[in-house]
Amino acid sequence: MIINHPLLGPRDAAEFVYLGDANLINRPEGLGDNAEDAMYDHVYLRDNPAGIHRELWYHEQGDRSWLVVTRNTLTHEVTSVELARDVARSMGRSR
Repeated sequence: MIINHPLLGPRDAAEFVYLGDANLINRPEGLGDNAEDAMYDHVYLRDNPAGIHRELWYHEQGDRSWLVVTRNTLTHEVTSVELARDVARSMGRSR
């Protein structure tokens, strides 16, 4: 599978490490009334969809950037690749 890195161009997926669902960017606040339950759900409860899915990938053997890769989990077709920092900023997160 080829991942078209936004800064470096096409790279083999072997250069990357898969982390999981891109919703991990949406970490809940740790001090709210329901913080413990929200954090448990965030860390342990995951969907495993078939089809289009947004995922976090880490470019371990390259520039060490985090990417949000949108791909079809049935065909492995990659439809978009974004820098995770840009996705987090667009959501109002500074991480």
